Amino acid sequence: MKKNIRFILLGELALFITVFALSIFLCNGAIAAIAWFVDAPSLLLILLILIPGLIVMGEWKDFIKAFSVGIKPFSLLDLKNIIEAIRAAQNLTIFGALFAIITSGILLLGRLNDPSTIGPNLAVCFLAGFYSVIVEFFLLPLRLNAERKMNEEMDLGDE
Repeated sequence: MKKNIRFILLGELALFITVFALSIFLCNGAIAAIAWFVDAPSLLLILLILIPGLIVMGEWKDFIKAFSVGIKPFSLLDLKNIIEAIRAAQNLTIFGALFAIITSGILLLGRLNDPSTIGPNLAVCFLAGFYSVIVEFFLLPLRLNAERKMNEEMDLGDE
């Protein structure tokens, strides 16, 4: 059965949204709690390391091709390059999250004079890690799909 990676990613998105919504509503019961999970600077720091990093390393085009694996035909070399681009994106996401967490932590430690802000500022530190997990949640199926397709191509080449 041919699997379309775009449908898989949409399924992943639906699963994530469902689990996230259930966890919010079961733990807190307030829709306002969703705002606690929004921190544009942390997300921006991750994206500012991920996207330019892929471009500088020359992996951006191969990364974009990952969304078409299984839809368009790719050579074994293309599939290998796509897998490497996704791995690079995974590593850059982790580095971006660590950078954002450390930056937020330093800013938090610089404002210890008001103990009432420690909790909210610490929560912001964790959001970068949370965003990194979300990005990895979507990168993993991309990599597995490309690896599966490469294995299929290698099996066809042996016959």
